Amino acid sequence: MRRRGMNKYIHIRSAKFPILPGEEGELVNPGMYGKALAEYLRERLNQRGYDAPFICCEDWGWWVELKGAPFTFGVCIYCDSEDHRNGPLDLFCTDGATAGRCWSWRKLRWVDTAPWSEKLYADLLAIFKVDREVEILNEAADEPCVRRDDEA
Repeated sequence: MRRRGMNKYIHIRSAKFPILPGEEGELVNPGMYGKALAEYLRERLNQRGYDAPFICCEDWGWWVELKGAPFTFGVCIYCDSEDHRNGPLDLFCTDGATAGRCWSWRKLRWVDTAPWSEKLYADLLAIFKVDREVEILNEAADEPCVRRDDEA
């Protein structure tokens, strides 16, 4: 199923985001690394004016909570490296908007998520582009965790 949020996954690689000591014990599912990137983004997004109060591990990867949107919002981080011992991890980021529109109980109306998603996407790219230690492999990658028939 394709999400209707940002639908763009930024694919990066960097030795700056290794598997952290003790991270294995926090994982809900094996191989869903990305805590170092979540901590990095939390700090960088706070510097850019976002309110990123916490990170946590989910079954699909790592979540960086972003407050202030009229819907649940944040950064989703996925890991797609098959061999975690040989080099930097392949990591993917996208927004946490689950649809193009969300119902807001606070505003009692539908809210368009696109402006939030588009701003976050631009800010994530800006964060990665100024960091010479981060290699952007694809700015609009396909969903990293979807198996296609030809891959099975």
